[in-house]
Amino acid sequence: MGQRNSLLYSILTVKCPRCREDSVFPKGTLYTTKFAEMHKTCPCCGQVFEPEVGYYYGTMYVSFAFNVAIFLVSLFLLYQFVEEVTMAMMIGIVLVTVVALLPVIFRLSRVVWINIFIRYEGPCSEISRKTYS
Repeated sequence: MGQRNSLLYSILTVKCPRCREDSVFPKGTLYTTKFAEMHKTCPCCGQVFEPEVGYYYGTMYVSFAFNVAIFLVSLFLLYQFVEEVTMAMMIGIVLVTVVALLPVIFRLSRVVWINIFIRYEGPCSEISRKTYS
């Protein structure tokens, strides 16, 4: 399995967890008002991206972990470059960073979550296309 089929590559490029070939989100929508829209199924292998209602509630925990990491990195950087770190300074830096990265965190959280439950089966040319009625 090459780098292009690795789990980390698939998560960072928001690819389908089953075939790791096509994107989970429509192209060109990352920093638009449609950043949260997902394909219903994978255009390549047919994998459904929302298997049940409420499936993505668990992404709150993944998103929380990303936001804690942002807080800790911000705190570390502030302590490196600022003599006295104030609460207002910390809140401001974290707020700006989290809001700026909101679409990225949203998408990464969903892709990490779906990759926990749906396993890689191989390239589209080697697996059968899922069909749902």
